[in-house]
Amino acid sequence: MMTRNKKKELKKQHVQELENNTPIVEEPKEDKKTKEPTWSHIKRLSKETYTEIVSDLKNPVKRAVMRRKTSMRLVSILRGFIFLGLSFVIVFPIFQEVSLAFRHPIDLNNKLVNWIPETFSLFNFDLSKVLLDYWRGLWCNLKVSTISTICQLFATSLAGYAFSRLKFRGSNLIFWLIMLTLIVPPQAISLARTFFLDDFDILRFNFFGLWDNPGLFESLLGHGLRLKGEGKDIVFYITSLTGQGIRAALFIYLFRQFFRGIPIELEESAQIDGAGVVRTFWSVMLPNARGVITTVALFAFVWQWNDTYYTGMYQISGETFPMLTRKLISMSERIAGIISQPHYQDFLDQVGEGIAKNPLFVQVILNTAALMLMAPLIIGYLFVQRLFIEGVERSGIVG
Repeated sequence: MMTRNKKKELKKQHVQELENNTPIVEEPKEDKKTKEPTWSHIKRLSKETYTEIVSDLKNPVKRAVMRRKTSMRLVSILRGFIFLGLSFVIVFPIFQEVSLAFRHPIDLNNKLVNWIPETFSLFNFDLSKVLLDYWRGLWCNLKVSTISTICQLFATSLAGYAFSRLKFRGSNLIFWLIMLTLIVPPQAISLARTFFLDDFDILRFNFFGLWDNPGLFESLLGHGLRLKGEGKDIVFYITSLTGQGIRAALFIYLFRQFFRGIPIELEESAQIDGAGVVRTFWSVMLPNARGVITTVALFAFVWQWNDTYYTGMYQISGETFPMLTRKLISMSERIAGIISQPHYQDFLDQVGEGIAKNPLFVQVILNTAALMLMAPLIIGYLFVQRLFIEGVERSGIVG
């Protein structure tokens, strides 16, 4: 017979075998990611966040950091709104001009056409090209603006270097007298300039009739040079070389401020090596002034390109020497005469004989001509944008 201990061992072994053969069913674990937070959990997190914010506000260092970050964010938002508004103000007229330039005149009175033309046409460009005498006028503008810009750079850079480094008695007084010419309107001195350039001479001096010294050209030719008239663009070059070009005082100021910011040790090193004033200016100062040279060149070129006052005062523009700005001013008076030519008869049959009297059509032609006038400037600016911005940042600030 089996003993009692033996039976207990067999029973225990049997129970253990049953437990091993029974599959274990694990309870599903809760997914913390999918489990929705309870209200108490949300309340606890909110309280912890609130406590952290309160503690940060009590800390003077963290409070200063938060104040600075908040002010920087507000300034960034304000700056974004300002840039957006300025971009709209600047880009919108250009976009409107481009849209109108490619619109056929038959769509001008169509109220359904707003931004995108229904009928694309180059007629506005063709008519503007004829009215402006575009290709000859473009060459004349390029010639006058380029040569005047070079003369302006030569004269104003020399004057700016002299006022910044070559100090002499009364130099500051002369400099501020030159600065005063910025606020003098050109109309105030137009009559004196007209008389002077209409009979231009060198070394002429007349002291109230007591001492009359004839000039150089009067002694050689018997009369002075008449620099007013059609095609006499030399008047721009003479005024630019003598520091009397368009806004020359501003360019002298920019060069003076820039040269004052260059360390004087560079000039002293050049002088030790035996360089004189001219060599120092040409080999040391100008190579370091590429940014301001680009800025002055771009301003001088653009202002000369867009000039209408001096071009009209000197009576330079004409049929043999057309200037685009003067042609643009008188375009509205010549549209009706050009449209009436037989070359545009098919166009008149399509849009009607009274199109030349339509003020909207005249305005579209003027806008198209203005777009053609400024297109070379926009293209040129794309190539010198980086140097121009660099020059604006450095000139007038240092020193």
